[in-house]
Amino acid sequence: MNKVQKGTWLRDVAMGSACLIWGLMAPLAKDAMLVDFSGLDMVTFRVAGGALCFWLTSLVLTLCGHKQEEVPRRDIGWFFVASLCSITCNQCLYTVGISYTSPVNASLMTTILPVISLLLSAILLKEKVRWYKVLGIVLALTGALTIILSGAQGANSVLDWSGDGGRSALGAGMCVLAQCSFALYLVLFGKLIKRYNIVTCMKWMMSFATLCIAPFTLSHIASLPWAGIPARSFLEAGFVVVFGTYFAYLLMTWAQKVLRPTQVAIYNYFQPIVAALVSVAMGLSTFGWLQAVAVLLVFAGVYFVTFYQQHAAPTVAGMKNG
Repeated sequence: MNKVQKGTWLRDVAMGSACLIWGLMAPLAKDAMLVDFSGLDMVTFRVAGGALCFWLTSLVLTLCGHKQEEVPRRDIGWFFVASLCSITCNQCLYTVGISYTSPVNASLMTTILPVISLLLSAILLKEKVRWYKVLGIVLALTGALTIILSGAQGANSVLDWSGDGGRSALGAGMCVLAQCSFALYLVLFGKLIKRYNIVTCMKWMMSFATLCIAPFTLSHIASLPWAGIPARSFLEAGFVVVFGTYFAYLLMTWAQKVLRPTQVAIYNYFQPIVAALVSVAMGLSTFGWLQAVAVLLVFAGVYFVTFYQQHAAPTVAGMKNG
């Protein structure tokens, strides 16, 4: 195996590991939010913990002799605006959405990101969209709508928008809106994030997101019964912060320097599979025929948008989802 093949193989492992982490993150975060933490608590842990991790990494790199990237004041302002889409809105909607719906539904919604990105590019940037990509958009959005409606399905197959059914549908809808928020970030701020490395981008955007979210959540976090929270919930929250927010993004960014967008997109299919297996094993979700139909619709839609006739939709590193 030559150096190029070895480097590609290692980046495949890195990308696969990142998607495995994100697949595990949804059920673990859901379990921690069942009793001990709220969705906004988890968001605050994630953005504040992520900011701390990336600033510490920046400091370590500086001490090791790596020159810190200089960010002009104008770009710092744009980082603030970008953080509203990529982290503040995205993470609030996605994490709170997980607390309402099942981890399987939440994780599946992350796979429609290329579809929403294409749709926004066509609307905002007037990019040409071929017929098979239009078909992909319709299929993926139909699958997403199926998941939302299945969450509200009550007894006798009647839609029930009150109680748990309404909460599940609301959570699935919030996860869709989270992908819309992040897709808007990719479309509008792609050039900005390409100018800087992942540590520079994330330390600034995580910091701004913390400043936006913390004033609304710190009082609740301070009132939590910390002594009564089990170690399991702390470990699950720690996994979300350290692995799901920090290591996963470093692995993905490093992998994307070599892997093609189509390869990266393939790994995204891995996340809902892992989330489904772990969620069912933990008793957090069920997986019925309606979810299976929705999965096929979403996967087919992403296929037409990303792979059909080898017209790959661009994917950019950033705050996913997870």
